[in-house]
Parts: sequence; structure tokens; C-alpha cells
Amino acid sequence: MLMKEDNKSAYRILLADDEPDILDFLGYNLRKAGFEVYTALDGREAIKEAKRVLPHLIILDVMMPNMDGIEACELMNKMPELEDSIKIFLTARSEDYSQIAGFEAGADDYVSKPIKPKVFISRVRALLRRIEKDKSANLKSDSIIRFNNLVINSEQYTVERNGEEMVLPRKEFELLRLLSSKPGKVFTREEILAKVWGTLVVVGDRTIDVHIRKLRDKLKLQNIKTVKGVGYKFKEIE
Repeated sequence: MLMKEDNKSAYRILLADDEPDILDFLGYNLRKAGFEVYTALDGREAIKEAKRVLPHLIILDVMMPNMDGIEACELMNKMPELEDSIKIFLTARSEDYSQIAGFEAGADDYVSKPIKPKVFISRVRALLRRIEKDKSANLKSDSIIRFNNLVINSEQYTVERNGEEMVLPRKEFELLRLLSSKPGKVFTREEILAKVWGTLVVVGDRTIDVHIRKLRDKLKLQNIKTVKGVGYKFKEIE
């Protein structure tokens, strides 16, 4: 579990990009804002450095040599020591495919280059604030939610399905916990984005759809229902 000391500089940020100028520019602004910054030039180096320093936030360029950001993110999400790290993509590409691929890999957010330093730092701070909110936030008073053969443990961030324990990426778990906290309630897309991603975080229109599909596929769930034109709800299956 990642811990933060009392001062702001305790937040560790790993920045991975194959362009040294980008590393220097963004690294300078992050350090100026008081963060502890580590850098890598490709996905393989990013994984090695992430395992060493256990960053609170990992910023990955999508297009990198040796191993791109998508593959690096997927591998990081399979490592228990990095499961609490927030992961975002930084790329000059604006195609819808890149955003979808990023969220498929388990990223928490997506930032397009070029970006103004003040806006970039603001986004970083908004993402890091979630670490503190996660410690106290609980979408349901009970730490364990049960539905027949489905058990959702909010304290351990684990899900059991037919007795098999699964560890989901942060956003998938929070989405499942939100929907299951009030069975039958229809959560609008706006409400889901605000409660799971936060109002200060900008994500693509298809972000929720991608995460819902992954939850259904992984857990073989029929409980999550689509309410066309509105959002989603969790329905108990008899």
C-alpha cells in the first residue's frame, strides 16, 4: 500500500517518455511544484524504475521504443506493488483509438500533448488528491457487499466470484462498488464520472463503456444493466 508523508514532496511521480526534451520540461515543472520526480525513456525502463521507487503517479507516453506505454501499463497493473499507483497516458495522438487502448490497459486518465504547464500541474494535483480521498471515501457503510456468489470487499479492494478472488484495477473496482452500493438505482453517466473519476478529471466519452464491458467480461456479470440514454444500474439476479 502506498503511503504519503506529511509534506507535499512525499508524492513520487514517474514520468516516462522517449523524448528527453519532454522529460526535462515536464520534470522541471513537476519538481518546481514540489513533487519528487523520476524518469524513464521507454516502457521497460519505466517498469524497472516503478518497482524501485513505488510512485504514487505514473505518467506514460503511449508511443515509446522497446516497450510502449500501453504494454507497460498492462504489466504494471498485474504487479501487486504497483496496483495503488495512479496511471495516466501522455501522448500527442488524439485519435479515439489511443484513448480507448489506454483505458483498456487500465489507465486512470489521458492527457494530450502539448499541454500548458499550469494545466498539467493542476491535473496532476487533482489526480493525487484522490489518494487522500480513497482513504476515507466509502460508497456504502458496509465494507463488504454480497450478492449471491459475488462478494465485494471495500477494505481489501478485492472481488470474489464463485469463491475465486480477483483483484481489479482501481477504476473498475470503484465503478463496480458504486453501482452495487444501491441496487436498482440508475446512475447517470455524469454521476458516474463525478464519483469515480472526479469532476476535475477529463476523460473520453467512451471511458465508462470500456470499463463496464471489462467488468462484464471479467466477472461474467449479468447484474450490470444499461439504461439507454441515461446510464447504468446494478440489478440483483434471482
